[in-house]
Amino acid sequence: MPRVAAIDCGTNSIRLLVAELTPRHDGTVDLRDLHREMRIVRLGQGVDATGQLAPEAIERTRAALADYTIAARRKGVEKVRMVATSATRDAKNRDEFFRMTRETLGVEAEVISGDEEARLSFTGAVGEQDPDDGPFVVVDVGGGSTELVLGTWDGRQAEVLAAKSVDIGCVRITERALKSDPPTADEIAAARDLAGKVLTEAFDVVDVARAKTWVGVAGTVTTLSAIALGLPEYDSDRVHLSTLTPADIDRLATDLLQSDHATRAANPVIHPGRVDVIGGGAVVVQTLAEQLAARGGPTELVVSEHDILDGIALSLA
Repeated sequence: MPRVAAIDCGTNSIRLLVAELTPRHDGTVDLRDLHREMRIVRLGQGVDATGQLAPEAIERTRAALADYTIAARRKGVEKVRMVATSATRDAKNRDEFFRMTRETLGVEAEVISGDEEARLSFTGAVGEQDPDDGPFVVVDVGGGSTELVLGTWDGRQAEVLAAKSVDIGCVRITERALKSDPPTADEIAAARDLAGKVLTEAFDVVDVARAKTWVGVAGTVTTLSAIALGLPEYDSDRVHLSTLTPADIDRLATDLLQSDHATRAANPVIHPGRVDVIGGGAVVVQTLAEQLAARGGPTELVVSEHDILDGIALSLA
């Protein structure tokens, strides 16, 4: 039963999963969580405007990664895989970032393509779904990019039918369009227009009309669910496999975009690192729901706590 560590370094957060992998008789692998952790490091701070990773953002990431390295060693991890996504793909000084990760973690971090990111997210997301509820469309709303993946799950293996990653996420849309606190009506309109145009590229590739179930993963979606549930504090067990209707998503987006920073910060389920960007993330999710409906896809969102981290860990089997 090897122990593995999966690290996902995105535009907004860096996350760790330490897991134990157990082979089954049918050739598949059972994954048991030992430790999950998330830090908001905002690696993509300003990268959309400058084209470079900010020194302070790299340092925040290094500090988190150093702690993750210690945690993995204490858990007896035998294999480690770290993937880096949107912000590092775009940065001119990416070599500086990868030198830091190599020196801190002791292994090379991988820049994975948007399509590979989407495939790993799908594999992690559908493992607890009823195969009869497929095909599934899995959406991963990150800080700098959003992935759509269409596929099936037979209870043992996932098959990806189509996947597309596009450059829109909670950080990117906030930095481009939502500059006021709270954002103005014109800024909100610009954000929705931007989200619609960019996400169309994904929907043109991924035929969501074939899907029966919509699954959403990652921090924006799970935070929206926690807000909708009115939780006094974040509870991953309550959030996992909860659902959001289009009306829920519209209400959440409206409330968040009308709230100022202090109001959002007072909500105990919004991580301090997401306070500035959750409104932008809500716009992305709202636009996804609208386009799914317009294209004949499922519109009720099933929220999953299992995502690309689980997919990365399973890839180490």
